[in-house]
Amino acid sequence: MSTEFLKVEGLAKTYPGASEPVFDGVNFDIAQGEFVCIIGHSGCGKTTILNVLAGLESASTGHVFMDRREVAGPSLERGVVFQGHALMPWLTVRKNIAFAVRSKWPEWSKAQVDEHVGKYVQLVGLASAIDKKPSALSGGMKQRVGIARAFAIQPRMLLLDEPFGALDALTRGTIQDELLRICAETHQTVFMITHDVDEAILLADRILLMSNGPQARVAEIVKNTMSRQRQRATLHHDPQYYRIRNHLVDFLVARSKDLSHGRAPARPLEVSPGVDPEPAPEPSPNVVPLRHVA
Repeated sequence: MSTEFLKVEGLAKTYPGASEPVFDGVNFDIAQGEFVCIIGHSGCGKTTILNVLAGLESASTGHVFMDRREVAGPSLERGVVFQGHALMPWLTVRKNIAFAVRSKWPEWSKAQVDEHVGKYVQLVGLASAIDKKPSALSGGMKQRVGIARAFAIQPRMLLLDEPFGALDALTRGTIQDELLRICAETHQTVFMITHDVDEAILLADRILLMSNGPQARVAEIVKNTMSRQRQRATLHHDPQYYRIRNHLVDFLVARSKDLSHGRAPARPLEVSPGVDPEPAPEPSPNVVPLRHVA
């Protein structure tokens, strides 16, 4: 992966009338083709950060650069999937996605648009529902349409705001697997908000841990040392899984509050909890142990 496809420098957000910023001093970068999840308690500003990356909201201070160009507003280079499906209820699945595709390629013919839409509907397993309206779809199917729409404009970066939070566990797991498969096929760069530790371990190459607000920061960046070919059904068989999970839970339960009010480091600490610690070196046979010294 190349480095610093997306770079966030000194990001802060203070809302009118507030005495303290929700977050400040937020610094991190994302490599091209990398899947990054961000986790933190409610109120630390995760969604605001995502909206700033999308160009839908402005930060009070700081900068966001994508491919060395500053993000200054919405762009079709960044696709967003929201917590709600955000579909137009009067349009079919085909027409919801086609609306986005025509925005990206207004010069395309109807046949080109239909072919492109069909490809991404097939990708999320909704070919049989392509001419149905959202009212005829389940919650999981609606979220698949939102994902297909975001992928269909071929954004350089995909931003996901807890897209599976309202789904039942079975549907959520199925779509997680599909998202992994699609990202592997397209080498998509992804930034995703989640509250689910296991979801983050399954999907992410790195996990950003935020301290509590106000003055929240990205306190740690946890590297996922498990294989990229990991699968949900066998995740718990890998001893690395428990080391990573315990580290994430310990941060969220015991340490995130202590790092609030700007007490987190200005630059996040990068850790790899899944890696076995290096054993202590064996003492040289010519060295007399300290306990034997008179």
